[in-house]
Amino acid sequence: MKKTIEEIQDPQSVELLKALHILTRDGKINQDSRRKLKQVQHLYQFIEPLLLELETQNSPLNLVDHGAGKSYLGFIIYDMFFKNRSQGHVYGVEVREDLILKSQDLQKKLNFTNMSFLHLNVADSKHSATFPSEVNIVTALHACDRATDDAIDFALTKNAQYIVLIPCCQAEVASKLRENKNFLMKSPLSELFRHPIHTREFGSHLTNVLRCLKLEASGYQVTVTELTGLEHSMKNELIIAKKHTGGRARLSAERLHYLIEEFGLTDLKKRFSTETTTEKE
Repeated sequence: MKKTIEEIQDPQSVELLKALHILTRDGKINQDSRRKLKQVQHLYQFIEPLLLELETQNSPLNLVDHGAGKSYLGFIIYDMFFKNRSQGHVYGVEVREDLILKSQDLQKKLNFTNMSFLHLNVADSKHSATFPSEVNIVTALHACDRATDDAIDFALTKNAQYIVLIPCCQAEVASKLRENKNFLMKSPLSELFRHPIHTREFGSHLTNVLRCLKLEASGYQVTVTELTGLEHSMKNELIIAKKHTGGRARLSAERLHYLIEEFGLTDLKKRFSTETTTEKE
């Protein structure tokens, strides 16, 4: 069943949504596009208050979207927030050059001047001189597997005020659990991932727990919630981190280390641990 443009939020540009192929030429929207639009609209509702808060603080409004893909998120954020403001810049980072070229063409067509699309691996982006020394908001919508962790490292390097993540396809921890299963079976905790489907699901859950602990250990206050209903996306966990003084940094660092050791993930210690110096709570 097709939906009409009444679902489009003001001040969203109908022409932009047509260009992104979310709407058809006659302004209709099909079920697949509707799911994508709902995800991005819901995510924008979380991001807009962060941008408004930065604006009241007279902070530079620099947003970097990692694993941008077709740049749905970046374009809609720009359309809804940045296009009527004289300040601010949106950067899209994507490793697939063809998608970067298409985004650049669309940017020119729409005259979205304060946008940049960069053909970069997320892991390499923190070394790029293209970005300002500090970035206020870092986002990663369904950046697969390690790309989410690379986005976190980028954000920490750039001292981001906010980090907004929806992780996707995290398989590395589950792989390590399978590799170490004989050793880990000595512990009753192994029942959490004894069956293959539980290994996959627990590995995904543990990955996000370790990410949250890393962010807290690095001086962020972390909120974890769901983005939309599962009918719109199975990858639905939303992690929002805000730069925060005090908090539970030392405790989180200790628990991060404990979980890495407890589940035999020492090979991944560098990926998840942090060198952040913390103060006693």
